[in-house]
Order: sequence, then structure tokens, then C-alpha cells
Amino acid sequence: MTTESASPAAVFCDAAALHALVGGAPLLSDWITIDQASVDRFAEATGDQQWIHVDPERAQRESPFGGAIAHGFMTLSLIPGLLQKTVRIEQRMAVNYGLNRVRFTSPVLVGAQLRAQFAAASVVDIEQAGVQITWNVTLERQGNERPVCIAEFITRHYF
Repeated sequence: MTTESASPAAVFCDAAALHALVGGAPLLSDWITIDQASVDRFAEATGDQQWIHVDPERAQRESPFGGAIAHGFMTLSLIPGLLQKTVRIEQRMAVNYGLNRVRFTSPVLVGAQLRAQFAAASVVDIEQAGVQITWNVTLERQGNERPVCIAEFITRHYF
């Protein structure tokens, strides 16, 4: 995967700044390109060697998508890294807490460019001087009106 540009991350220094994100405009990641080598590495790591992912020639001939596609879970796994490149939080520690309502709404063809929109749906104070953020995430493919993935992604941040 390659990143098209390196725009600066939005920086947040405390819980109050994160609370202020709720209801605001989504934060946008840079575009990344999904390449076959990345899809192959994901297939190797997960054991999901289905031909629609790892055999581009067969996928072009036989799949309804017209070529090899990234795994849905590969697409989903891009979210934490895209968030980290988009939002910088001055914190002691962060953890991924979970996901809600995940849908893969459109295929990701190898060679596609993706970016993420992160909208803070809620920010709740939690124990140990932390906050829990529920992000409404939309992964979009360049040139396509329909998103490729929508999910609620929950993170915890400790100051």
C-alpha cells in the first residue's frame, strides 16, 4: 500500500479537545493505494487464500468484480492506521476497544485508492483519566459514490 501524500495530522492535547470533536466535520485521511502485494501478505497472514483475492488472472476472468479484490477484513484493518495518520493525540496510551455495525458495502479492487472519514459520534470520560471515542468511519474509494466500508470504531485514550 502506498500513501499519496503526507498531510499533517490533526493534533489534540487533552480530553476537552476531543470532546469538542463531537458534531464537527469529519477528519479526512490521505488516500492510500491498495496493491496486490499487500493483499497477498494479508492472505498469507490470515490464511484466507480465496482466489478472488490472490489470483488476479482468474479473478479477471471469473469474478463478478472484474479483477482481484482486497479482503473485507483487510479493508477493516486499515482503519486504525489511517486514524493514527489522521489524528495525533498527545496521550500516555491508546487502545482499540472494538467495532460496531460493520458493513462492507462495495468491493475494493486491487489498484483502488481509499481514504477514511472519521466523525466523532461520542466522547465519554472513562476511568484512569481517559476518554472513549466512538468514531463513525466511512472508507471511500476514489471515483466511487458508494463507500467500501462503514463502521463504528471505538478507541480509548489515556492522558
